[in-house]
Amino acid sequence: MHRVTITLDDDLMDKLDAIIEARGYQNRSEAIRDLARIGIQQTTAQDSGDRCVGAMVYTYDHSKRDLPRKLTQSFHTHHDLSRATMHVHLDHDQCLEVTILDGKASEMQHFADHIFSERGVRYGRLVTIPASPDEDDGHDHHHHD
Repeated sequence: MHRVTITLDDDLMDKLDAIIEARGYQNRSEAIRDLARIGIQQTTAQDSGDRCVGAMVYTYDHSKRDLPRKLTQSFHTHHDLSRATMHVHLDHDQCLEVTILDGKASEMQHFADHIFSERGVRYGRLVTIPASPDEDDGHDHHHHD
């Protein structure tokens, strides 16, 4: 173990403390180690050419001119990455879609960036996970509170 001193602004510290309380961490160090691990895994997955699985989550206004057609065209162009999509009607105009992806993280990010940049897409997030997680990092990958 290494002792590291870091400086966080009040807003970030408040958010960290809220996570610690909500998830039941024993202390700040445990929470920061977990968050660092998640960030490293995410960055490593995005930077590698290895196969990953992912979830692309986004909301959009289906009444925006041509948007549904453009989204469908993007999915056909990237058919090799997309495995399944769940579509939910949130209200009269807003839709939520969650798409499961499989492929190289860099290709998934390119696809997600293309979707998220369409006019009418309001929120977008891509989560990538290595297809073969490293089992020797001392972290239980299956435990989520």
